[in-house]
Order: sequence, then structure tokens, then C-alpha cells
Amino acid sequence: MSAPPNTVAPADDGAGDAAGAAPAREPIQLRVRQLTIEYASGGYVVRPIEKLDVDASGGQLVLLLGASGCGKTSLLSVLAGILTPAAGSVEINGIEVTELRGRALNEYRRHQIGVVFQAFNLLPSLTASENVQLPLRAAGMRPRAARARAQELLDQMGLSDRYDHRPGDLSGGQQQRVAIARSLGLNPPVVLADEPTAHLDYVQVEEVVRRLRQLGDRGHLVIIATHDERLTPIADRILNLTPRPAGEEHAPQRVSLDAGEVLFRTGDRGELVFVVEDGEIEIFRERADGTEEHLDTIAGGGYFGELAPLLGLPRAAAARATSRSTLTAYTVHDFRTKIRPGTVGELLAQAEDRS
Repeated sequence: MSAPPNTVAPADDGAGDAAGAAPAREPIQLRVRQLTIEYASGGYVVRPIEKLDVDASGGQLVLLLGASGCGKTSLLSVLAGILTPAAGSVEINGIEVTELRGRALNEYRRHQIGVVFQAFNLLPSLTASENVQLPLRAAGMRPRAARARAQELLDQMGLSDRYDHRPGDLSGGQQQRVAIARSLGLNPPVVLADEPTAHLDYVQVEEVVRRLRQLGDRGHLVIIATHDERLTPIADRILNLTPRPAGEEHAPQRVSLDAGEVLFRTGDRGELVFVVEDGEIEIFRERADGTEEHLDTIAGGGYFGELAPLLGLPRAAAARATSRSTLTAYTVHDFRTKIRPGTVGELLAQAEDRS
């Protein structure tokens, strides 16, 4: 996540509640409805998340699982109040996050959210203790209390002998645990972790995962974005953001389109491959400035839409009928066995030849 270091809520002179204790506030409830995320990339509109519904609560560890580019980090950014979605709602205990602005948004970030960034975001010139103290001091905590709180959190992360070590003197797993400690400054009920096991060896992964699981067991809602399927056994819920090709077989479907009718748009999820029986289909891509780029025209006997379901990706382009058209829709399995037998590599080569 590209964002400034995590901030925390204003505090009194004390060191605050221990991170090991359950959050001292009402049980957290997260409710996401019809969430759509869009952004411009390379001049095109990218829609990694569309009409997503999610419910989660304190005490759970939720995995956002999927390959790079599927929207994991974007979803975390929306939950953290860093990114504004194109549509939909995000509620935390009845607070509509997408409507927060100014001071209310800052208070939400400080009181409700702790973020563990993939790149750690530790300042190299500061010690582990000073890195944890930094957001506490920014929130108004006095130096003595901030120092005590930082040491308490580092103790809980198994780093009691690393208070005065700078990031360059710590292993990747130790740096990640410092980042987790920093995110817990004033015990936020929601902890968001972006690829927390990236670039760590298996020994470091075990320690970091154990600490995150403990946070869920102690009442926090922990949401982890990852492509690492080794984490699935520790999760209470798994949200797979990469669509999988349908495993079941069913009869081919006949699809009729009027001229100008759009079959699918860029970013749509889809599991079917289409063969044009008659008519004509235009393949195009929507640019960020509202214009369109023509990519291809598929006439009778041609096919399209095979790569997204084959690779488990959202649609990379849109399809629209230029005249009244009739299509037959096949599952990936049926398409590969009945229409275009061959290896995945051969299908990819054929797609490149048509592009």
C-alpha cells in the first residue's frame, strides 16, 4: 500500500491498553456492500473489484487471497480510508467510511485502523523503539509514556532484546514484527496487513503469522492481503479475489445480442468463451479519458474471451455487437476439448497471433 506511516488516536499520558488485551470498545463489525474499485493505469480504466459484498467481525482473521493485480491492496486501501471507491459502501460499526472527509476521516484512521505495510515503512535512522514511538508521539502521547508503550508492544512481538536496533540490523521478519507493533499503538480494532510474508523465509513467516493470528484471537479484526496460500489454515474466512475457471461442465449456451449491445466490459468477471455464429463483435478497451480503443472485430466462425477465464483474470477488454449477432458460450473445458484442442501455451500463442 502506498501511504504514509500509520497514525493512531490521540492518547492520554498513560501507555494505553496492552495490545494483548481485547479492544476496549464495542465489538467491531465490518459490512461491505456492492463495492466497486476503479482507477486509471496506462491510460485505461482498471476495475479490479466489482460489486463485492463482505461481512466480518472482531475476533476473525480474514484472508484476501489472489494473484498480483486482483485488487487486494486496493481493497485494503479503501478499508483504511486511503482510497475512495467508485461505488458501494463500507461500514465499520455503522460508520460509513466512504462518506468521511477531513477531520472525521483522520479520526477514523487513528481510532479504528492499524496498517502493516508490505515494505515495512520503518525509518532507517531510528531504532525499533523509536519507530514504534513515532506515531504515538504524533498522536500526542508524552515521551515517557510512548517509550513505555513501544517497549510493551515490542515485548509482545518477541523483540525485547531489539529495542535499540535499527532496521538495517534486523532480519526481515523482525522488521515486520516492528511494523506490526507500530500499527497497534493505541489498540485499533481493525488491523490490515498487506503481503506480510513477502520476502520472508519460512522461519520468519511462522513467527509473523503466529503474531497476526494471536491478534485475531484477542478480539481484533485482522485482514491480510496475500498471494501466499500457506496462510489459509490460520484463516477464519478466505475471500478469493482471483476468479477460478468453472470446474463443472454444462451445455453450451446460445446468446443473442442486438446491435450496440455490450456483452461484457473491461474488468468484468467471466467464465465463458464465446464463438460467433453470425453477426459481428467488436473488441475494444475503455480509456481513462472516456474514449475507446478499437482492438479487433470478430466475425462469424471466430471466437473471443478465452484468456480471462483460462488464466483466472478479469476481462482485459470489452465486447460489443456491431450488428445483430448470435453467439455460443462455452466453458473453458468445453472450449479446449471441442473447439480449440491444444495446450495452454498453444492457446496463448493463438491469442497473440490474433492481437
